[in-house]
Amino acid sequence: MTSIKNKKLVLALICCLGFVLQSTAQTFVGKSIKVNLFSSTPVEDIKASSTTGSAVLVAQTQELAVQLPIKSLVFDRKLMQEHFNENYMESDKYPLAKFKGVIEPKIDWTKDGEYTVNAKGTLTVHGVDQPRSISGKITIKNGIINLDSSFEVTCVAHQIKIPKLVFTKIAEVIQLKVSGTLTPLK
Repeated sequence: MTSIKNKKLVLALICCLGFVLQSTAQTFVGKSIKVNLFSSTPVEDIKASSTTGSAVLVAQTQELAVQLPIKSLVFDRKLMQEHFNENYMESDKYPLAKFKGVIEPKIDWTKDGEYTVNAKGTLTVHGVDQPRSISGKITIKNGIINLDSSFEVTCVAHQIKIPKLVFTKIAEVIQLKVSGTLTPLK
């Protein structure tokens, strides 16, 4: 069941980006992209993680798309997870967080190595698009690509409302770590 969902998610990403797959253009996919969320305030720390993100990378154009089902984020406490999905992220209305952009500088995807990169594009969270330049590291080894990135998302930029009653428990800036392996699409 999960495998079918992952395949549909990857297919949706490819269609969403409008990629025309040519025999000369190598496409890489990741079906188990890991996302860690961290929010820290003087009152409490909030942590969540998911391993159900997906990614598509077209080497020739350096286009990258990553998406995460919001409800896949698992918190230490069930009530915290419920509030996150219902009250803040409105996950039924906005089920996915997405990034679509282009990786810079140009990389030779056939060469092993470690590359410091920026992905410039659009981050969509809570249904709100924001232009972003997200830094990260790409490691290529034996035709396998590993992505690593850490960045922040502000609640206000994505119109995520935090009630005054719990304002001291939830940070206005959320730390995200994204990592995963992409393999050639066959």
